[in-house]
Order: sequence, then C-alpha cells, then structure tokens
Amino acid sequence: MALSLVYSIASSIAFSSCSSPSSPLAFSFPDHRLSPRNSVRCNLVEPLKFNNGRPFTPVLREPTFPNFLSSKNVEETINKNDTRLRIFSGTANPSLSQEIACYMGLELGKIKIKRFADGEIYVQLQESVRGCDVYLVQPTCPPANENLMELLIMIDACRRASAKNITAVIPYFGYARADRKTQGRESIAAKLVANLITEAGANRVLACDLHSGQSMGYFDIPVDHVYGQPVILDYLASKTICSDDLVVVSPDVGGVARARSFAKKLSDAPLAIVDKRRHGHNVAEVMNLIGDVKGKVAVMVDDMIDTAGTIAKGAALLHQEGAREVYACSTHAVFSPPAIERLSSGLFQEVIITNTIPVLEQNYFPQLTILSVANLLGETIWRVHDDCSGGFEPYSSLGID
Repeated sequence: MALSLVYSIASSIAFSSCSSPSSPLAFSFPDHRLSPRNSVRCNLVEPLKFNNGRPFTPVLREPTFPNFLSSKNVEETINKNDTRLRIFSGTANPSLSQEIACYMGLELGKIKIKRFADGEIYVQLQESVRGCDVYLVQPTCPPANENLMELLIMIDACRRASAKNITAVIPYFGYARADRKTQGRESIAAKLVANLITEAGANRVLACDLHSGQSMGYFDIPVDHVYGQPVILDYLASKTICSDDLVVVSPDVGGVARARSFAKKLSDAPLAIVDKRRHGHNVAEVMNLIGDVKGKVAVMVDDMIDTAGTIAKGAALLHQEGAREVYACSTHAVFSPPAIERLSSGLFQEVIITNTIPVLEQNYFPQLTILSVANLLGETIWRVHDDCSGGFEPYSSLGID
C-alpha cells in the first residue's frame, strides 16, 4: 500500500529570542501543516527526469533545500553514469528505498526476493554487481526476525556475486534496546546481531539514530551513524512558536543527553525530565516531573515510539503540570499495539515521526506527521561512496565521521 511521506530535509536551525512571550518567532520557512494525507511521495511508475543534469523528484510544491544538502562540492563529485554504485531494496521499506534512489538520480537494482511455503527466504540478484559498491536498504523493523534474516541473505548474495564493497543501510536497527545486561543470565542481542551482519559479509553499516551510541562499538566494521534529529528540527522551525514558550522534555532519564542536544538547537530551550519507573518490558509508570512546564509548549523527544506507554503517560503528566501543548517527536515509529490508540487519544497536539519504518495507511490519525529521511540517507550514501567526510562545514550537520 502506497505510503505518503513528507519531504523535509535536515538543516541548521537558529531560533531567535522573542522580546515577549506573545511575539512569535520569525522563521524563513513556509508556514504550513504537513500530514500524511496531503504529503508527497515518489512516483514509482514515472521515469526519472533530469534538469541540467540534476535529479528531479515529482513534488506538489517546491521544497526548500538547505545549503549543506545542495553543496556545489558534492554536486561536482556526483557522476550519474557511475555504474559502480548499486542500490538494492529489501521488502521491509521499499518506498523509502525508492525515494533514496530518486534523490540520487539512480534506479534501484533488480533483485528477486521470495518466500517458500515453509517460510524460508530466497534472494537472487538480477544484475551483475562484480566489483561494485553495493548498498542494501533494509530496516530490521517488525517483523524483526524476518527482515533481519532477509538482510543477511541479501548480504551473502552480494558477497558471493563478488561485490567489491557491501554497505548495509539500516534506517532502523532492531534489537538495539538489548544493548547491555540489566540482570543476570540475559543476552546482549545487539552484539549478536552486529556479529551476524559482519559475518554475513558486510563491509560497512549505515544506521540512523541508534538507540544507544555504544551499539556502534559492537560492530567490527566501520559504522556511519546519522541522526534524524535535524529533519524534525527543520519541520519545527516552520511553526510560529515563541522560543520563550518552548521546553524540551525527555520521557525518561536515559534520554536526557538526546533531549539536551535537541534543546540546544532550539535556541537553548530549557529542559525537563520525566522520572519513570519500569516494572516490566513495554510497561512504564510515570512518577514525577523534574522541571517547569507550566504554560509552555512541551516538545517530547525520543528515538522511538513502541507501545507509546512511556510517552503517553509522560504527556498526561505534562498536562497535569500545566503544559499548554504537547508535541511528540521520534525518529522510529515502531507503533506496536496499542500505540495508535494512545497517540490519538488527544494528549498530543502533533506526533512527528520519520519514515525509517513504514506506517500502514490504516494506522494514520489526524495528529500524525511523517517526515522523510530519504534525502539525508541518499546524501550520506553519496559521500560515503565518494570518500567524502562530514567532519567539516557544511557537512558536519550530517553527522558522518
């Protein structure tokens, strides 16, 4: 089923202070509400069009591209006739893969993926990749085990087809929460999955917003870790919210570093923390709030929304403490039941997510906004392919080491 996705590109956001709480911020971004219903998507049928050698993606309205994603230096390095770069898509998120290919001005590689009657997965590349730089786009989202096994078999197929380099592009890295032992006799599944990907034959991993930074150390191969945070910041900049009214809220103590980084880019907005005590997996109980949110617009920031228990109970507490509005921002929308019911219950002014994980159309609700990370991932792939570092301006915003 086709998924409509909002095109939003990461940019550096600078919020100017307001003289009074009633005076709105002056942004140079279009003031419009974006939602999955009126968003744009990449046409999978129409052939790619080019304008002066640059790829053109069909859109309903002209987007504003930030400078660091339209650098002349990067454009000069792009060779549209480069037959050594191949992008293949798994079955987990084909729409995102197509958007990435559209941004890069390339076509997705031909690949045959099917499942036998007993559930086994069959993968065959339909074109030669000998000596090529291959990128396999496959998030390990639910069903996690199916999509992970498919990724491993895709990597193995490329390795046996004599691909020069194999990069696993994993917009959402499943099992990332099992990154440590919290009690005795537990497994560290994140390390196990990293070993599986490495042993399958991957030479590099490109991941987006890992649950914890130490997961990069579980891989014995290079990991490019990019962040979806700038994409969400870019969208928030289009809203006329006074900086004096903003407060960034971490839904738990473990997300304080992420929320602090987010707050710094929102004109160094104040920070609040929800103290949460968890009694079991996917079960959360909010105890109290650290910080002041009375009369303010609260922006809750997390890397993923699973059952939405943590963020929903946190939003209820924020309303009790006098918050005027509550926004939920997350990169990964896992949306395990009953997440949709909790998010659409009226606690949130808006729920802002990205398309690292596909959201079925029947799970849309009025407060939902989906932003696309395709341009971010596509730009990262170009720079990795061209051995272009992101450690200097204007590339540092991508977070590529």
